[in-house]
Amino acid sequence: MSAQLPQGLSSAEATLRQQQYGPNALPEVEPESFALKLLRQFKNPLIYILLFALGFGVVIWVMEGMSGLPLEPMTILFILLANAGLGVWQEAKSDAALNRLMELAAPKSWVLRDEKLLSLPSRDLVPGDVVRVEAGERVPADGTVVRSEKNLLVDESMLTGESVPVDKGDEDALYSGTLAVRGRSYIQVEGIGTQSSMGKLASLLGDIKDQKTPLEKRMTHFGNRVAGFVLSIAVIILVVGAFTQGASQFAHVFIFAVALAVAAVPESLPAVLTLSLALGVERMAKRKAVVRRLSAVEALGSVTVIATDKTGTLTENKMTVRKVDTLEHDTLLRAMVLANDAELDSEAGDPLELGLLNYVREQAREQGQSPEELKAHYPRISSQPFDSRWKYMRVTVESPEGPLSYLKGAPEVILSRCRLGASEKTDIEARIESYAREGYRALAFASRMGDEAGSDEEKGSLAWLGLALFWDPPREEIPGAIANALQAGIRVLMITGDHPETAKAIAHTVGIEGENVITGKMLDEMDEQQLREAVCQTNIYARVSPENKLKIVDALKAENEVVAMTGDGINDAPALKTADVGIAMGIRGSDVSREVADLILMDDNFATIVAAVEEGRSIYENIQKFIRTLFSTNLSEVVLIAVGAMIVFAMTQSGETLLLPLTAVQILWINLLTDSLPALALSVDKNPGVLERKPRSASAPLLDNGSLKFIVWVGLLGGVVALSLLTVLPLLDFDKGFTQTLVFCFIVLVQLSFVLPARKVHFPPVFNRWVLAALVIGLLAQTAAIVFPPLRTLLLVEQPSWDLLFILLLSVPSCWFIADRYSIWLSRKGNNHHAAGSGSGSGSGSGSDTKAPASGK
Repeated sequence: MSAQLPQGLSSAEATLRQQQYGPNALPEVEPESFALKLLRQFKNPLIYILLFALGFGVVIWVMEGMSGLPLEPMTILFILLANAGLGVWQEAKSDAALNRLMELAAPKSWVLRDEKLLSLPSRDLVPGDVVRVEAGERVPADGTVVRSEKNLLVDESMLTGESVPVDKGDEDALYSGTLAVRGRSYIQVEGIGTQSSMGKLASLLGDIKDQKTPLEKRMTHFGNRVAGFVLSIAVIILVVGAFTQGASQFAHVFIFAVALAVAAVPESLPAVLTLSLALGVERMAKRKAVVRRLSAVEALGSVTVIATDKTGTLTENKMTVRKVDTLEHDTLLRAMVLANDAELDSEAGDPLELGLLNYVREQAREQGQSPEELKAHYPRISSQPFDSRWKYMRVTVESPEGPLSYLKGAPEVILSRCRLGASEKTDIEARIESYAREGYRALAFASRMGDEAGSDEEKGSLAWLGLALFWDPPREEIPGAIANALQAGIRVLMITGDHPETAKAIAHTVGIEGENVITGKMLDEMDEQQLREAVCQTNIYARVSPENKLKIVDALKAENEVVAMTGDGINDAPALKTADVGIAMGIRGSDVSREVADLILMDDNFATIVAAVEEGRSIYENIQKFIRTLFSTNLSEVVLIAVGAMIVFAMTQSGETLLLPLTAVQILWINLLTDSLPALALSVDKNPGVLERKPRSASAPLLDNGSLKFIVWVGLLGGVVALSLLTVLPLLDFDKGFTQTLVFCFIVLVQLSFVLPARKVHFPPVFNRWVLAALVIGLLAQTAAIVFPPLRTLLLVEQPSWDLLFILLLSVPSCWFIADRYSIWLSRKGNNHHAAGSGSGSGSGSGSDTKAPASGK
């Protein structure tokens, strides 16, 4: 017999203990100070060189008698500080978003409070709490087993290094962080937080470094290649300038070249990317999809197959017993209560078992005993938990006649062991098939005298009691979500442990087509080639085990599909880990499944998967937008400065005042206005049409062909027009100061204007107030730069004139119009080539069993 269960704590006592002991959490790493974060923004070799150059300029100013103010060094330092401040803000936003996600994914525990079993955050546990731990869950705190049920087996390898799980009985110690792999027990909490076993390992865990996502690594590699190109240009400018202008202009040319490198190298790109990912996954969280690994965002945009469970994901998981099929009504009701692990006084338990209890309670109002009375009259002696390998559970209780065993499980398994004639079995099998075609989920019950576990396996050893027939209606939103997935070129598979006819009926109801159903037994009998062919042709799988799931994932990946797989049990972990995107259930999922998953559905809803795919694609679409913006504007700047500098070097005689296309201060000012804020604004763009396209190939380059063309041609457009102004205006008798001021204003305004066509990657953009705000801020700041005398002095620009305004009004809108038309043309060309509705996607068309060539491959 199991030990008596303690009552647990009251809410008032728990609150007092929380104040005394603190949270059940690992010690948090001391946050980095603002000053250190600010200094880290300067951790860039190019910044070091520029600061050295500025220091060199100050030394020369001091040696020359400190006449006037060193405006250029002071202004450059101010702009660098402003950029660093923006970087700190971006980091703070990213950290805040990711911390909110961690809170959403925080583990919960079933705790006895006020004599009720409640699901509470594990962080709120205190010494003295009584906690239920069962298979698939992490032990949330150190404690002692106070009542052992169902033969608890615990994996303690993370603490001891021993790979063999350990049996735990009454009064045995359990340690936080270890994993229950079988059974169920109640523990009384003794050590929490830093006083627990896990807390003592916290110093080791604190040294683990965050890993970059594959997308971030590709972005860094791409940025480094661009940096190498820009640095080469800067070195050429420095060398040519030194040879043509002599030593007197070397410091001026040196600061100019380094400023060009600092401005043109996309050093803000990693920060913008991280913030874009963080804000994107925060949007996913608002749609009930919590991303545990940022790398999953990239994979989500490439998913070609979603393999989903049925129960609770496609259906409402409201397991209601609609009717029973039995000749022994009272005996069946007794079995429904006794072969049941759900808690009588709470909603804790498997939905199927809760449904059984609710049905018996309804019947008890009219006849018979309540579940509480039945449990009291028939105390449990032992039990064998349900397992996907044998597909039934057994409970042995005390009865007046002696030990009595009840079994509950899959109808075909229970029926095969019952004492029935051939005609009776055939009749029952026919009824089961009929119920399944109607969409019912059937659960069979049987009994026998005695408690010998081996007797369950003997054919003819059991007495048939009947069937409980469950109705779990499909969620309202599922047919629309599946239609959206198919339109997006994503194939949807339904994988369930239910009867094949039930699986087919529900699949057809929600829009998953196909007459062929493959069972787990059929999968086990297939060789590798047969399995690969089967997964290409079949959308519905029934009576599937977790091991079968892993086979399906492997076969799909062998066919070059990008697979998203759902799972909730401890045995689903291998399939979730193998899938490109493992998706765990937030409500009914085990701790283990959530730990290995890339994505957690907080509502266990298939529609949330489609929403996550939509957000994943949208994030990637926005990355394309801000890369187009950053690199097209930087290219126009490099073209102007590099070619313009060579022209100026050729036209300036040694000893003359060197007036470069832009000053170092102006270059950094342009960088401040046109890089970070517009890119950040683009990272929150909405893309309502992303599900109208095929999945992006997982091996696709960072930038698609259209984006590369946009960067090159639009960047050249801005640079060439700026160069034309630089060379033509002096020929029209405009002086050098006016020309430099005009070119400076033009390059700022045209770069801001390029943000708008950069948004038109594949779809007409929707209104984005943040983009508008970024452009208005840039326009106002540039206006202030030429209107207010102090800023004019710092930026070395002349007072504005009507000539300047007239030329800008002609040149900037013209460039914007050309860039905009070109972007629309690229977008239409890309959509014609990649439309998901073209029939080439694996999920397009009717969704029949025959699969089209894998999309995006």
